[in-house]
Amino acid sequence: MKSIFQSHSVFCHCSSILPVAKAYSVKMGGVNQSVTSDFLLVGLFSRSGSSQLLFSLVAAMFIMGLLGNAVLLFLIYMDSRLHTPMYFLLSQLSLFDVGFPLVTIPKMASDFLQVKNSITFGGCAAQIFFLTLMGVAEGILLALMSYDRYVAVCHPLQYPVLMRRQVCLLMVGCSWMAGVLNASIQTSVTLHFPYCASHIVDHFFCEVPALLKLSCADTSAYELALSISGVLILVLPLSLITTSYGHVLGAVLRMRSEEARHKAFTTCSSHITVVGLFYGAAVFMYMVPGAYHSPQQDNVVSLFYSLVTPMLNPLIYSLRNREVRMALVKVIHRAALRPHRGLLV
Repeated sequence: MKSIFQSHSVFCHCSSILPVAKAYSVKMGGVNQSVTSDFLLVGLFSRSGSSQLLFSLVAAMFIMGLLGNAVLLFLIYMDSRLHTPMYFLLSQLSLFDVGFPLVTIPKMASDFLQVKNSITFGGCAAQIFFLTLMGVAEGILLALMSYDRYVAVCHPLQYPVLMRRQVCLLMVGCSWMAGVLNASIQTSVTLHFPYCASHIVDHFFCEVPALLKLSCADTSAYELALSISGVLILVLPLSLITTSYGHVLGAVLRMRSEEARHKAFTTCSSHITVVGLFYGAAVFMYMVPGAYHSPQQDNVVSLFYSLVTPMLNPLIYSLRNREVRMALVKVIHRAALRPHRGLLV
């Protein structure tokens, strides 16, 4: 009885947007199937009094995240002291943190403002592809960043050789390649299934778990394969991260210099915080069975890793990192002196 009322509430919520879908019927093998060119996104906000406030909060976080990551990228590019392997990897993390919200938030904002919740088949495929690409690549990148800290703390004399430019480029290239490969497979297989029943996606963007619930074919084997691949994609990098920081912690505790110990702890704790934010959301979405979390919880967790985490990452690295703060002060100081130099000339 409870499920009937829930289904009815979802239908009522989406009935106003059903005419947007371009649907027609075909008869295949004696079974009527509804084929549409569009999917319908339920959206993150209800048309209630508090939706405007929530939308404003999301928009503010979106702008803050883009500005924060853009500033971090600019500082890494401009300040020669930040031209190191650690900051090169951090710049790649900022690129992912720019991409994540750009794939989801503008579409969601447009739907909210225009009261239009449809997304084309191609748009849905693009969202799945780019989000999967960046999610897998970022998970691998975080593991490589932990290896960088392990080499820096445990093998400082060998650091210039072990983390030379060619090695860093290879690391970043591997993370991107793994993301592209995984995204290509998941997108093609997911959209290969027939979606002949409801096209109402109970999410504010196209995500694989939400989409598979709408398929009229048996997706159990594919969902099992997704779970296994998800465990590998999450557990292997997490194992590398745990091993790396286990060695780092032992090395830091053996340091005699208080200043060196503080610097190592500050840098590594920033990275561990970012790892916790990213992997916490990823484990909930892809390792906890779908029966144990609701669509509303999925929306919140997806919003967390696609918006909140990208906004927090540059703050974590800038506020807790002395070198980044000094680079920011240096840029501001140069900008303040430039008008005075023009007046003197």
